[in-house]
Amino acid sequence: MLRRLFPLSVTAMILFFFLVTSPLTVSAMEHTQKHKTAIVLGMFGTTVEPALKGLLNIKDKLEKRFPNTPVQIAFTSNIIRKIWQKRAADPSYVKKHPEIPGEILHVKGPLATVADLQDEGFDTIVVQPTHIAPAEEYMDLCSYMKALASIDTIKEKFKPFNKLVVGRPALGTFGPRHPYAEDIEAAVKAVKADVEKARKYKAALVYMGHGNEFFPSGGSYLEFEHMMNEAYPDVLTIVGTVEGFPGFERAKELLKHAKVKKVFLKPFMVVAGDHARNDMSGPGPDSWKSMLEKDGIKVITDIHGLGEMDSFAEIYVAHAVDAAKDAGIELK
Repeated sequence: MLRRLFPLSVTAMILFFFLVTSPLTVSAMEHTQKHKTAIVLGMFGTTVEPALKGLLNIKDKLEKRFPNTPVQIAFTSNIIRKIWQKRAADPSYVKKHPEIPGEILHVKGPLATVADLQDEGFDTIVVQPTHIAPAEEYMDLCSYMKALASIDTIKEKFKPFNKLVVGRPALGTFGPRHPYAEDIEAAVKAVKADVEKARKYKAALVYMGHGNEFFPSGGSYLEFEHMMNEAYPDVLTIVGTVEGFPGFERAKELLKHAKVKKVFLKPFMVVAGDHARNDMSGPGPDSWKSMLEKDGIKVITDIHGLGEMDSFAEIYVAHAVDAAKDAGIELK
């Protein structure tokens, strides 16, 4: 009669009670949570509508490579984000520009973007910057993410991030795991189409990079320039930057020394934004185009950012893959 009422033996009941209440079992249950993965593209951003093509092309490449992993865009520039916020609140602007996706109109900074993802349950995040060189913007982004990744909690299950990692800029960064020279070599191969255009025009190839007055990023640009001239010796390549070294004056002196009469001028930036349309090719007397023409050099400009080139966009995809692989993160 008792066995009918209590089909489990006393020993089995004790064992069941031990398993249910055991700290090891509870702990195991707590730590078998499913991790959700996302990618964040950390971009400086742009306010020039046509220039968005470069940024959106990189995002498109990542989404096609990993269709089951959400990809979010974040703009690191406070000024640019505020301009988009103002535009998003203007019904006339939104109506006039239906081509602008909502993710751009309502774009946030990297901190807010990562926080939103975490709030939605994503605790494993790869942040892939679209910077060219490992300079100020890249270092700041790394600092932000390192701070977030360091957050700890009393109970591990409440830790906001399982893994939060940052990929490399286009020209690489310091460290032995991924030699920066190999990244520069990949960039040299990615811009082969630019060399072919310059060769067709029988012109020197002059790139305008952004640069930085407070960070020694010039070495990356100069090594890229050196490798370009080694890889394509029949087309002179010169890199100058808007800020810091190597500047425009150096580029002008090199052109003069080589007795160049025609140049193919293009931004060495992911987007062809304000710098490309004004500082590089604008009608003003201080633009690179105007100053070169004043020296008797014919200038052919190309107003397209590097991000619009599929070959260059794939560099950022490859770097995101490396960052995930290094951290043991699976992108799907």
